[in-house]
This record gives sequence, C-alpha cells and structure tokens, in this order.
Amino acid sequence: MTYFVTFLRTHRLLGDRWGLKRYCSCLLSHADNQKSENLSINAFDYNCHVDLIKLLRQEGKLHRLRKARQKMSELFPLTEEIWLDWLKDEIGLIEGEEAEREKLYELFEKAVKDYICPDIWLEYAQYSIGGMGAPGGIDRVRAIFERALTAVGLHMTKGAALWEAYREFEIAILSTLQLERIHTLFRRQLAIPLMDMEGTFAEYSDWTDEGVSEVVTQHYKRSLQQLEKRRLHEEALLMAEPPKLAEYQGYIDYEMKEGDPARVQIIFERALAENCLVPDLWAKYTTYLDRQLKIKELVLSCHERAVRNCPWTMGLWKSYILALERHGAEHHIVSDVFEKALNAGFIQATDYVEIWQSYLDYLRRRVDFKGSRELEELRAAFTRCLDYLKQDALHCKNMQKARELWDNIMTKGNAKYANMWLEYYNLERSYGDAVHCRKALHRAVQCTSDYPEHVCEVLITFERVEGSLEDWDAAVQKTESRLNRVNEQRVKAAEKEAQLVRHEEERAEQRRKAKAEKKAQKKSQKTNRTGDKRKAEDDGEDEWGEETEEQMETESSLFGRRAPPRKTEPPATRRNQQAMPESSSMVRKTLDTTPDQRRDSNTVFISNLAFNLEEPEGKLRAVFGTCGNILEVRPVFTTKGAFRGYCYVQFEDELATQKALKLDRQEVDGRPMFVSPCVDKSKNPEFKVFKYNTSMEKHKIFISGLPFTCTTEKLEELCKEHGTVKAVRLVTNRSGRSKGLAYVEFENEEQASQAVLKMDRMKMENYTLSVAISNPPARKTEVGPAASRVLGAMMPRQLQGARGKGRTQVSLLPRSLHRQNAPEAKAENGTATKQQHGMTDGQELDTGTKSLSNEDFARMLLKK
Repeated sequence: MTYFVTFLRTHRLLGDRWGLKRYCSCLLSHADNQKSENLSINAFDYNCHVDLIKLLRQEGKLHRLRKARQKMSELFPLTEEIWLDWLKDEIGLIEGEEAEREKLYELFEKAVKDYICPDIWLEYAQYSIGGMGAPGGIDRVRAIFERALTAVGLHMTKGAALWEAYREFEIAILSTLQLERIHTLFRRQLAIPLMDMEGTFAEYSDWTDEGVSEVVTQHYKRSLQQLEKRRLHEEALLMAEPPKLAEYQGYIDYEMKEGDPARVQIIFERALAENCLVPDLWAKYTTYLDRQLKIKELVLSCHERAVRNCPWTMGLWKSYILALERHGAEHHIVSDVFEKALNAGFIQATDYVEIWQSYLDYLRRRVDFKGSRELEELRAAFTRCLDYLKQDALHCKNMQKARELWDNIMTKGNAKYANMWLEYYNLERSYGDAVHCRKALHRAVQCTSDYPEHVCEVLITFERVEGSLEDWDAAVQKTESRLNRVNEQRVKAAEKEAQLVRHEEERAEQRRKAKAEKKAQKKSQKTNRTGDKRKAEDDGEDEWGEETEEQMETESSLFGRRAPPRKTEPPATRRNQQAMPESSSMVRKTLDTTPDQRRDSNTVFISNLAFNLEEPEGKLRAVFGTCGNILEVRPVFTTKGAFRGYCYVQFEDELATQKALKLDRQEVDGRPMFVSPCVDKSKNPEFKVFKYNTSMEKHKIFISGLPFTCTTEKLEELCKEHGTVKAVRLVTNRSGRSKGLAYVEFENEEQASQAVLKMDRMKMENYTLSVAISNPPARKTEVGPAASRVLGAMMPRQLQGARGKGRTQVSLLPRSLHRQNAPEAKAENGTATKQQHGMTDGQELDTGTKSLSNEDFARMLLKK
C-alpha cells in the first residue's frame, strides 16, 4: 500500500494522467486479488461476491466476470439488478449465431428461476422476438410470453407492461389470422385486476370495430371491483420505504383470506423480491405451498430457492428435507440436500442437532426393521451423528460452541444418564482443558441418577491424576455426600414399596373378611325367613362377579312378559302381592294370560350390562335405534332402584328383532352385552342362552391370584409370549372392580398348554398366579325328574339361584309332595302296580298313568 501512495504522489507532481490511470488500474487489480483471496477462504461471503463482480465489471475483464457470476450463481440466487446486468452484457457479446442465442436462452431460464421478476421476463420476451425469423421462432416467442403471463401477469403494478408487449408483438405480425389473437389478449387482460385498467379498456374500444361485447364488459367491471379492494394495499406499497415488509405482510394476509392461489403466489413473489433475506417470509411461503397447492415442481423449486437465499436458517433446510420425502424424491437427492445443510454454516450449535434429528427421522421411516440395507444405513448414520456432534472441528470450530451444544443436549432430559456425561467428559479430555473436565464431572455427580457410583469413581480417578490436594478433598467430600443421599433415597424408596405391598395385603385381607361376613350374614338371613316369604333384594352376583345366564333366564320367564316394578313402588307392597296364596284357577289364569307369541317374537333379552350403567333405557334406545322402530325398553331394577344388568327391548316387527340379535357381544360402556331371544321357558324348557361353556375348554386357561390392579392390556401382553391371544376376560364384581380372576383364550390347545406350564406359580407384582385349563363347573339342578314332570307346565321359574340353591331357601313345591319316594313295585305278569302317593284322604295319584287335574292341584296346594 505504501508503494501505491508513493506512486500516486510522484505522478501527481508530474501531472501524468496516464500514470494515474495506471495507478487506478493497479489499485483495482489489488482489490480484485484481495476479494478473490477472501472468497478462497470463505466461499459463502455474499457481499464479497457482489464487490468482486462490481470490480471486474469496472475493469472490463469479461472472462473473469463471467466466471465470478457463474460461481456466485451456484451458491446464491442473484438479484434482479445483477441478472439484468449479466444478461445485457451477454446480449452485447453475442454475434447472432444460433448456438450463441441458445446459450443466452439457457441463461434466461436460470434467471427466471431465481426470482419472479417482471423486468427479467419482459427482457426475455423482447430478446426472443429477435429470433422469430428462425424456424418455429414465432411459436417460441408466444410460448415465452404465455409463460411470462402465467408467472407475473397478475402483478398489479408491472404486469400491464407485459400484456402490452404481447399485444404489440401480435400487432406487429398482424394479418387476418392474428386478429382473433389480439381480441383474446385484450379480453384476458381486462379480466385481470391491473393498474390503469381504464386506459386498456379505452384502447380496446378504439381498436375494435365490433364494439366491446357484454361479456368482456362484465369481466372488466368485476376486475375493477377487485382492483378497488386491493388499491389500498397497492398505495401503501407505493408510499412505504423499502423493504416494505409490514405492508407486504398485510397484503399477503388479505390475499390468503381471499383464497385465490395464483394471487397468493404472486404477492409472495413480489414480497420476496424485495425481502429475499427474511427467513420467516420464506417459511410462510413454503408452508402455504406445502399445505395448499401441493404441486411437486412448484413446491420443491420454492424450497430450493429458500435455502439458497437463507442457507443459515436450519428450519428451511428441515422443511426442504420433509418436502422431498413427502413428494417421493430419490434417496440420493435427500442425502445431497442434507450434506449441503451441514455445510451451510448454521448460527446456533443446536441447529446441527435439529438437522441431524430430521435426517435420522427420515432414515428411520425408510426402514422395515427386518435386517434390510436401510437398517444398516440408519445405524451408520447414528454412529456418524454421534461422532459429528462430539468433534468441534466439524461444525463448531471452537470448544466454546461445542460446550454450548452439549449444554443443550443435557438440558433436553439427558442429564440423568451417566453415559452422556462421560461422553461430554471424553470430549473435554480430548479437546478441552482440566478446568472444564473437572466442572463437567462435578455436574455429572450432582445430576446423574442411574449410575452415580460410576461417575463418582471417574471423578476420584481424575483428581488422583490431575488435581491438587484441595481438589482431591473437594471431590471426596462431594462424592461421599452424593452417595449418602443416593443410599438414603434408595432406602426410602424400598420402605415405601414395602409399605405399599403391606397396605395392599391388608386391603386384600379386609376384603376377604368382609366377603366372609357378608356370606355369613346372608346365610343367617336365609335361615330366618319363613317358607312363604320372598327375598326383597337380590344381589345376583355369581362366583365370577357377573350375573349368570341361569339367573337371567329365570328373570326372563318371570318378568319378560310384564313391565319391571317401578322404583317408587314400596317393597312391602310387592312382597305382599307375591306372598298371596293363589288357587289353582288363579295360577291357571296367570299362565293363560301371558303375552301372545307375536309379542315374544318381537322382543329381545339384553344381559351382561354394567350394573352402574347410567340411563340404561336411553342408552339402549341409542344402541338398537338402527335396527328398527322400538316400542318399549324395559330395564329390570332391584327393590331399591338399582339396575340389575339386564332388560327387554320390544320392537315393532320381527325383522327389527333379527337385526337386534346380530348385535350380540357388542360393547356397551366397555362391556359386551348379550342379546338373545325372549322365550317363554314354560313352553320351551330346553331353550338355553348361556353364553359361556360349562365344559372343559382346552384352548382357554383360567388364571387366579391376579393383582387387583391388573388390566386386560397387561395380562394380554404377559400371555402373548406363549401364543396368539384371541380374547382376554377379566372377572369383575358388581362395581366393575377386578376379582383377581381371568379367562384367556388362545388360538389352539398347544398354546394354552404351553401357557399353563410356563405361567403357573409365576410371580406378578408379589402375587403368585395359579393357571389351569378352563373347566367351568356345570350348572346344578335341584328338582328331581318326577317333580319336573309334575310341575314342568306350571313352574316356569327355576328353583335354584346363582350358587345352586334357591335364593330364598324356600321350596315352591307344595308340602304335600315333600315325602319319601316309595320303592317301585315289581312288575307282575307284564303289568305294573299302582303307586300310592301318601295322601291322607285316601286318594291316589298315579303319575305313571294319570295326570293331575286343576282340582287335584288345588287340593294339594290348600291342604292344611
């Protein structure tokens, strides 16, 4: 520099103009060389590229200028000013040869991709007019004009110039065939809201001899209305100072509310032409294209332009990778974009974590986890990611940024893991200093919760090698204090767990005692009742916690043909009505007045409903409403008004009933309901609707001793290890609480047998499981065959409850029939003697040859 100053002074004194020019040229060359050196160090210095291009243009070094422009174009999108200068320089250099023109066409194609600029498109179209003499030249000019109108024809302020240039071109080659083209251009332009539309309409009115048609006038008026709506935004842009970001934001929001994609796109492009370095604007534009237009070429082109304009913004790269995956780009393209992102020079160290995570997510979605090549690639990427994040030379360039990155990693839930802290320590050990190593280990001792002993040992070892006596004492004190706290926490946790186990055992013991007391109380109540009293309230709970189908069949025959008792009816009244003696004629009348066959065929019986089901009538109407017209829903309640878990639904026709039967086992409030026909058991005593088998089921297992907190999902997960689980049923009580019992259905007998062998005596949450092949007990009967034949037609209600005995412990058999059976007489001469039936009045009852009449039954029933 001193040389140039001395050179300048000398030639000033001599008045040598040639020397001054030479000096200026040398100074420019020196600046040129300096800029080139800077770019060799940092190729992403945007301002340095711009300055170099200006210097080379001033020097007139066209060959180097072209290379500088090409190099900058590879790294960054060029502004409208740079492109126009480049295009004008190239146009001045070509000699008119077709090959040279094709190169310039290619340069124009690159220019229109960087930004949607009306001036570049206009320059492109005007340049193409010069080549319309070549074969197909006119068609090529028209194609360029059409592309330009698609790109910037909606530009409110500069679009009109393009329309006028297109019309002038058509007028220049005017002939009879082109008149309709000019008409079409005028009509298309007048249908778009542009500035100075009035002048265009007046020009069209003067040009055409036919007059403006009504359709064109309507389109013109509609466009004027649209222009008036947008005029305020356009005037705000004219009045504002560059870069006009706030005004463009308001304009964009308005167009997005209007919802015209073409107008939204053009306003975004106008805003980005003046705010190309605003990442939020690019992010908003790409998000709109991703969610609304979803056109692959348009979306990916916009993402590429976004990352070229703002390469330091990690969010744009992340969105670009997602867009490539969304549109099915090839894997090598996505990988190339990711590699470019790593070299983009992010500002925040955490951005590298985010971009790695996005790329790893993409790789994970390609894997089928069956040993494929994609799985190996994912593993390799994870390994590379860990190495990349550990080494500061790759992206942080210094340890300070590397430490910031690790701090961010630790704050995202990794501070409790010892291996993460040891990785951090290894990084500091390799590239850092002892001070930061010690700081990292002290923080690790304080925060680690999985293996604190290991971290403490590493700290002690480090101080033994590197530390002073004071450092050693501090490390020993800190590790001892930390380990003492950890041991105390572990002891408290063990005591708390033991206390929970004891508490659960106490609760289980209390439940067992309460159950035993309840059984004893029920037994004492049953023995104290008289023979003609009925139990007012029935809990109806079987040994699996669900009301048995035997009980439901009994209730079906008892209540199926009349409405259930109302909640407001006093229990004493019902008991008196039930205890009333009836003569044989009254019983006969009751049996004869049951509903007709048509009503039974149109009614279904619903069981296995939850006892705590809210509004059962309304809920069942909603469930069966799709089957047909419902006449009545009759839920059955206890004397205290509690729902008993079953009800009757009567339809208008039999077709609806058949549809309702198909809803069997459909879940209602998480519990499968049983839907069965409503059958008169007195007329069909052999009809059974019991849903569960009472014989051995070799493909099912019965599990007892389960924890009361065990859920269906946990049990299914446990049993899946031994075979394919088809169904799991937890046995619950009236309130829905588990009773520690369950049935599990497997696909075949072998799997069930294997489950029994492996699961029996297994521990589950300190509970020992008992597992066996499912073999439910058969339903017991209490009435003998003789009594069944005598009372079969008159006693539809079964004489036994859920546990094999009558719930009231009172037999409904007349006392006259309670006697010892007489031994059968032996047959003599092929005939059987008559059997005497112990009647005190001397009458005979021959059950083998003579049936009882109503009078016989009345005498037995009213016998004192």
